[in-house]
Amino acid sequence: MDEEKKNGKRKDSDTDLEMIKKTDEGGDSGEITLKAKMSLLNGITVIVGSIIGSGIFVSPTGVLLHTGSVNAALLVWTISGVFSMIGAYCYAELGTMITKSGADYAYIMVTFGPFMAFVRLWIECMIVRPCSQAIVALTFSVYVLKPFFPECTPPDDAVRMLAVCCIVVLTFVNCWDVKWATRVQDVFTYAKLLALFIIIAAGVYQLCNGHYEHFTFDNTKTEVTSLSLSFYSGLFAYNGWNYLNFIIEELKDPIKNLPRAIAISCTLVTVVYVLANVAFYTTLSPEEVLGSEAVAVTFADRLFGYMAWIIPVFVAMSTFGAVNGILLTSSRLFYAGACEGQMPEVLTMIQMQRLTPTPAVLVMALLSMLYLTVSDIFALINYVGFATWLSIGVAVVCLPWLRWKQPDLARPIRVNLIFPILYILASIFVTVVPMIASPVETGYGCLMILSSVPVYLAFISWKNKPQWFQTGTVSATRFFQKLLMVVGKTKAAQV
Repeated sequence: MDEEKKNGKRKDSDTDLEMIKKTDEGGDSGEITLKAKMSLLNGITVIVGSIIGSGIFVSPTGVLLHTGSVNAALLVWTISGVFSMIGAYCYAELGTMITKSGADYAYIMVTFGPFMAFVRLWIECMIVRPCSQAIVALTFSVYVLKPFFPECTPPDDAVRMLAVCCIVVLTFVNCWDVKWATRVQDVFTYAKLLALFIIIAAGVYQLCNGHYEHFTFDNTKTEVTSLSLSFYSGLFAYNGWNYLNFIIEELKDPIKNLPRAIAISCTLVTVVYVLANVAFYTTLSPEEVLGSEAVAVTFADRLFGYMAWIIPVFVAMSTFGAVNGILLTSSRLFYAGACEGQMPEVLTMIQMQRLTPTPAVLVMALLSMLYLTVSDIFALINYVGFATWLSIGVAVVCLPWLRWKQPDLARPIRVNLIFPILYILASIFVTVVPMIASPVETGYGCLMILSSVPVYLAFISWKNKPQWFQTGTVSATRFFQKLLMVVGKTKAAQV
């Protein structure tokens, strides 16, 4: 009986191997895997497009609210950009040393082991990324529908349905071809930069006309909690600088192009963010900024007259590109987790013809659409916001730890240790102080993090699972493998 089972498994395996053979130009079977199709320019647009979403256009009020003055707010925007560049510089060493998709998940896995890595994976994959994508898709919907409902708020059902359509369209693009996804990212990144350059040009014009009366330190808040919360708001707007590390396996010549893309993108975004904020305050008073739900739109209404409609259009394009950037990079995080055995096996598989991680893209899209049914996903993402920066801080800890524990690892880029130390200290400041200031949100966030523990114990740590569970898992994997026409790259390599 056992022999028959073995023979049956062998036959099934042989059939699978026949299905996944892929012949290259020389006639030999080639490995089916993610291909390096992304150029340096594509890498830059992924980072810039992922960082610049709706925040800088819609509501840069959080920093001003906690700083109290325009000049202090501009300092926070600048320091937040420099802080992000330091973190990105540290990630450049980690990314060229550990050239796996998954970014900080992969770095924590190598450094601190599977449990810590799974906690990071769980929070990011199951809550933070899909929630973020749902929020950005909703913002896209609101700005697309706003011209049709100029005197009122667009219907909630219509907003959610259009958000679903946005996610579905981009899911198809990402499942069809990585080049299509990067082209979408390129085009919409150019669109959002054009919008910001228009705002900056208008601000320069206003400065030339002497409109700099709001640039003072009056009413600056000096409380430590307010200061930390202002940085928290500023850093949230820069979130996304590490997204290229998630898809490093698909970047051409990553040793050279990863640090270049990070340096160019972070510098560009910091300059653009600071100048855009300067432009806002040449026309709007602090009170007007704090009272506006969409600062860029209010700014355009004051200066552009009948052409003010272009800013909502650009905001919609910006958020559309941001949804694509989140989907492109987040699906690779699912893929990386599955490759380490911490996600279902089917998520490691790649579409045979398109060479895209189709199952991972679909799961990310479905989770995002699931969160669109939640009434208050904004509160949910706030609960775990601190966990994002805490996790990135832990990833940066990997750099000095690996210098100590594994000094012989190849390091094409060596960062001066003062940079990770500064970043770690700043991370402690911007996470611990808000935790003290907002204990309720922190408590909910901690509960969400702790929810990863029973999942890890049940599905990963527990090795001797019942036979019925193993059989069901294999059957489900085979079903989806046939349905989506996907194969595992490790199997393909053995053909």
